Amino acid sequence: QVQLVESGGGLVQPGGSLRLSCAVSGTGVSINVMGWYRHTPGSQLELVADITSDHQTNYSDYVKGRFTIARDNAKNTGYLQMNSLNPAVLSFFFCNASVFITSQGVKYDYWGQGTQVTVPS
Repeated sequence: QVQLVESGGGLVQPGGSLRLSCAVSGTGVSINVMGWYRHTPGSQLELVADITSDHQTNYSDYVKGRFTIARDNAKNTGYLQMNSLNPAVLSFFFCNASVFITSQGVKYDYWGQGTQVTVPS
């Protein structure tokens, strides 16, 4: 059973910082790409950033220079450092992981439950 658990969301003032974490649990798994997605009410789910197992990163244009994605393969944990946060009434950040199940020889996409980030204007 693979589970993704996010943490680190909360309320922060404009210009502030937050660090999100995503812990992947499960045995006999190999994590390929990990990504962070954002959903704002009334908008579609959008990619924020993702990172491969060998630490190649990809960022959406609106977070470049402000957010940093990282991962610790030994801990099966991903991180999103968010700096210079812009005002947004309410956003949810979701962790996604592409996980290879060794015993089955297949790869699945898993999602966390989401963590709320609020930056009041």
